[in-house]
Amino acid sequence: MIDVHFVPTPNGRKVTIMLEEVGLPYRVIPYNMLEGEHLTPEFRRINPNGRLPAIVDHEPIGDGAPFAVMESGAILLYLSEKAGGALVPPDPRGRSEAVQWLMWQMAGLGPMHGQAHHFIRYAPEGQDYGVARYGNEARRLLSVLEARLSETEYLAGDYSVADIAAWPWVGATYAIGFELDPYPATRRWMASIAERPAVKRATEAKNAANLQSRRPVLTPEQWSNLFGENMLKGSGVADPQAGSLTRTP
Repeated sequence: MIDVHFVPTPNGRKVTIMLEEVGLPYRVIPYNMLEGEHLTPEFRRINPNGRLPAIVDHEPIGDGAPFAVMESGAILLYLSEKAGGALVPPDPRGRSEAVQWLMWQMAGLGPMHGQAHHFIRYAPEGQDYGVARYGNEARRLLSVLEARLSETEYLAGDYSVADIAAWPWVGATYAIGFELDPYPATRRWMASIAERPAVKRATEAKNAANLQSRRPVLTPEQWSNLFGENMLKGSGVADPQAGSLTRTP
């Protein structure tokens, strides 16, 4: 059995999609990040970085004690290995392409879209530079994706961990006001993956209603749990030189 420490964010959905696709048994352990449930020492022992998702495999590869895996891209590769190499092409060239696009998502699409979400949806009003900087980069990365999907049906040719990693992030662009009409190949890819039975099962969980809106309203405590002082304290090393990060609800 695999425990999935989970919130229904794009990164969390990667893991449940992968588990449904490969048919490994799992149970979801939900967290309420608004209430700071991810800031506990217990969770820090599972993921030293303090971010969700993370998994604990109670029947790990190679046997032994339960094994924790952090970072969603690393989790996808671990689950692929556990499932006999599922959703990673077996040939060296195909495997490299899948890993390249997975790393592109982990290093580019996810972080840059994440910053766009922060500045457009959460940061105090008037952050024009941050909105423009990360909004432009988010659009540039969508153009990279569109160019690739104009050449091939899926990112690595066949459906793979790379598609599983990127798909939930593209699906979240509605929340930052992006339309996919300028990206027809991406729209085709999105619709194709959405019809997969495993994807339908894996995306049933909804996020907190407060986070579905374009501009969520957070209490000071919720803001602190996600972005501020409580988040820093939860890291275990609160830096007295860290800058103040506040937002008036």
